[in-house]
Amino acid sequence: MLRRIELEVLATVERGDTISDLATKLGHSESYLSRAVTDLVEKELVYTKRDGRRKRVIPSDSRAVEVYQDLVRQHSHIDFPELLTSKALVVLYYLDHPRTVSEIADRTDNYRNTVNRVLKRLRDRGLVGTDAGQYDFNGDFDRLHEFARELVHHLHRQYLQSAAPHGTILWEDHDEFLAQTESEIEAAHFHETGLARFAAFDLQFLLTRHRYYLYSEDVETVSPAELCCHTLLIDDDSRHRSYCLLLLSHVDVDEDALQEQAEKYGLEDEIDALLQYLETRGAVDTERLPEWDEFQKLAADYEVPLPS
Repeated sequence: MLRRIELEVLATVERGDTISDLATKLGHSESYLSRAVTDLVEKELVYTKRDGRRKRVIPSDSRAVEVYQDLVRQHSHIDFPELLTSKALVVLYYLDHPRTVSEIADRTDNYRNTVNRVLKRLRDRGLVGTDAGQYDFNGDFDRLHEFARELVHHLHRQYLQSAAPHGTILWEDHDEFLAQTESEIEAAHFHETGLARFAAFDLQFLLTRHRYYLYSEDVETVSPAELCCHTLLIDDDSRHRSYCLLLLSHVDVDEDALQEQAEKYGLEDEIDALLQYLETRGAVDTERLPEWDEFQKLAADYEVPLPS
């Protein structure tokens, strides 16, 4: 995510510093600092401005930079660049409330030993503590979680802007995000989802002017279980719930996989309601699901057989 030298620059740079100034402050060569600044410029965390023959480095107005520099100023005795490895930033991202090592390991797909090592280093420096097996921040160090979140959001926005300048992030996790755009995206790791994706499962719906994409380096194509969750994230109205019901009736979706995706997206109650609706043939008391006879007609229109 960010190399140590990049974190050192962000921790040290003051508006108007030159590469030479940073080299002196940090004790690195100018060529090494120049490469680090170039990487930070590409990430839009700093920008540079020519001043005669000198190039001045200026922190961007990114919220991530603001939070990080505030932490460094308030706790100058802590070597944050040494602590905030890529694995540490992942752990901090998911420390949004007290969690056990196992809970964090499950969310990050890291081994328990890896999470343990990260948390031990943070605990040894007084940044986190434990109570009944759960780790939580001490004092105002919860801003480390804010920094990790803001940094991920900043980088996600950058990926999206490079592919679709007017895109909007609807949901995000550390390694993935769901985006709404007004144009087609053909860039790597963007997978089409939303109503357009239903066509892959022989369900053709009237599309809006918006398109929807999941950004993920780990996914090859959006599965029916993921599609159902994405549809509810896009709009949880009666129409979109009906489309999910059609998909679940038309495609053999593994219920465990669906529940796993529901937990990931925070949609456990919504998915439970859909499954109960189909299991009970509409005997679910909720305003955002159709009457059973209406759904039967809709299923017939789309040639989706329902269990008798």
